[in-house]
Amino acid sequence: MPRSRFSGSLATPKVDVVIDMGNPLLNQTVDAFLKIGTVAVAKTAAEETYEIVKRGSVSSHHFEKSLKKMCKEGAYWGTVAGVYAGMEYGAERIRGTRDWKNAMIGGALTGAVVSAACSNNRDKIVMDAIAGAAVATAAEFMNYLI
Repeated sequence: MPRSRFSGSLATPKVDVVIDMGNPLLNQTVDAFLKIGTVAVAKTAAEETYEIVKRGSVSSHHFEKSLKKMCKEGAYWGTVAGVYAGMEYGAERIRGTRDWKNAMIGGALTGAVVSAACSNNRDKIVMDAIAGAAVATAAEFMNYLI
């Protein structure tokens, strides 16, 4: 069994954490899960803080509800990002080249898998696969513009 290694560094303004799982596919999947999951937690924390300030009171019930929502959102979006990173890496390995088509394939497969896990509606699965491909391809093209 491969050995895991954890290392991190903090430099302004970037935080980079590397977890070596012994396999490039697992490395990219875990990295995407952690990064996007953290972003989802931070987004939910900001939203919940706004709601608490707007309400004007803090109770243990609302605090517990907020923590549960943060964990749920972080796990969901982290999982979606991990699946996407794995699919894109797999497409890259199978095709033998690194280009925007891998993002399109990874996005389509991720959209289909996530949709199939949540729904049995075939039309919705196809539409989510198309949306996933479009978003991933657009994001890849944005990287070329910046």
